[in-house]
Amino acid sequence: MELTYHYPPELLQLLIDTIPRLCKSKRDVFAFLRGAGIDRSMISDLEAQLAADRESISKFYIVRTVLTRLNEAGEAALRERREVLKRVVEYEDFSTCWPEDRLEAQGLVSRIRSVVDVKDSFTRMRQEREAETRKNLEDKRRETEALRRQRENIEAMRKDFNRLFAMDDAHKRGKLLEGVLNRLFEADGILVRESFTRVAEPGHGVIEQVDGVVELDGHVYLVEMKWLATSVGVADVSQHLVRVFNRSESRGVFISYSEYTTPAIDMCKESLSRIVVVLCSLQEFVMLLENDMSLKEFLRAKIQGSIIDKQPYTKVL
Repeated sequence: MELTYHYPPELLQLLIDTIPRLCKSKRDVFAFLRGAGIDRSMISDLEAQLAADRESISKFYIVRTVLTRLNEAGEAALRERREVLKRVVEYEDFSTCWPEDRLEAQGLVSRIRSVVDVKDSFTRMRQEREAETRKNLEDKRRETEALRRQRENIEAMRKDFNRLFAMDDAHKRGKLLEGVLNRLFEADGILVRESFTRVAEPGHGVIEQVDGVVELDGHVYLVEMKWLATSVGVADVSQHLVRVFNRSESRGVFISYSEYTTPAIDMCKESLSRIVVVLCSLQEFVMLLENDMSLKEFLRAKIQGSIIDKQPYTKVL
């Protein structure tokens, strides 16, 4: 509990001992209290008692009574309690005290400052711990929410993959396949550029169409996706290899619903002396989703097999 919210007993007694010594007269005590913004309702009866009989009330009694009332008022008197404490802690001109009270008043103010410093230090430490706890809880909440969204996204991608196998319209199926794979790349933090076309001069049509581009570990990969009724042959992979050859420093990824013919794989092997190319099956991506596996690690294993083992169609799953 903050010391300005309720004065703890030791601080309350120090204030009761100090304020009367900072004020020469009983009227000065009332002026000090009113200067702290204390409502007249808390001191009017004491002022009336003083007016009726000056000897019936002391400076210490006035301070004790008013500070006790402030403490009992709880949150409603928080501002006034803070202001009283602030005025005492910041007190500098002890020449206004009675000579016999001056040294003791200075010592009491010093003790109050020490108490406030210690209490404030503990308060700050508690507040820092509470802030850290709140931050950890918020981080955990965001992490949990991110995991929930990721699970929902993966489940949605699984459903879309399942829809692919029931579709007869090749064009719609191809666009849906592009969208699902792009989302799968993005979900694993892989930078994606969606499909695009290069167009020649007006009237000369499309030069080439690229299904997508991804960036992994600082390398750019052109992606080609095929959903053929027959195995992928040399003619199918050669077009994509040409696209990669024509772009310096680029690499290639080929994803197919059907299997690859041996000649197509051999052509990709021959190309490894000039470029990095990896062959993937759509079934591998389905298995990735089913098993919540990392797409990045899957692709890295494929790339490693292509570079080190000269096997563009490395079986990872």
